[in-house]
Amino acid sequence: MDAKLKETILNPIFKGNPITVLVLGICSALAVTVEMKGACVMALSVIAVTGLSSLVCSLIRKTIPNRVRIIIQLVVVALMVILVDQFLKAFAYSVAKQLSVYIGLIITNCIVMGRIEAYALMNKPIPSLLDGLANGAGYGIILIIVAFFRELLGSGTLFGYPVLSALGYVNNGLAILPPMALIILGCIIWAQRAIQKDLQEK
Repeated sequence: MDAKLKETILNPIFKGNPITVLVLGICSALAVTVEMKGACVMALSVIAVTGLSSLVCSLIRKTIPNRVRIIIQLVVVALMVILVDQFLKAFAYSVAKQLSVYIGLIITNCIVMGRIEAYALMNKPIPSLLDGLANGAGYGIILIIVAFFRELLGSGTLFGYPVLSALGYVNNGLAILPPMALIILGCIIWAQRAIQKDLQEK
């Protein structure tokens, strides 16, 4: 694997994470991180949509007129979101019902359109697919970390199974409130930037 491709895959996970560095996709980080199950499904959905949308747009990039490129990108993203939504309704209906409109709102997620504009329209299909998958994974990792702390501290469970609650932990509901998602996210951003600063100084 050459250095450029390796950077394409690894950069969105840490140094160029879409949520903690570029501050994109914050709304869903607040909305779907009350439980691990919902956060994992949302993460996988965004990974699939971002990767496939980038792949398709890269394949047709030379045929897209510049003046209508945004409309075509939206159509491609909307198609991928519909496919993912129908897949979830067929094979994971309870989770799809729980996530409700948030799956549909992937269409408006800045990460998806941003990667198409910044990368897929200027690069070949395979690197574009990898870039989309990596950025979706970077987004998903943060979502899952936030959900881990919110469910554990807010409900005393993980994936619905008692963990802290089995030890007598009594939650006060604070962690499942939207402001707590922002606080946890802020702590993650602080920790990441502190680590990056230490690495740069070394």
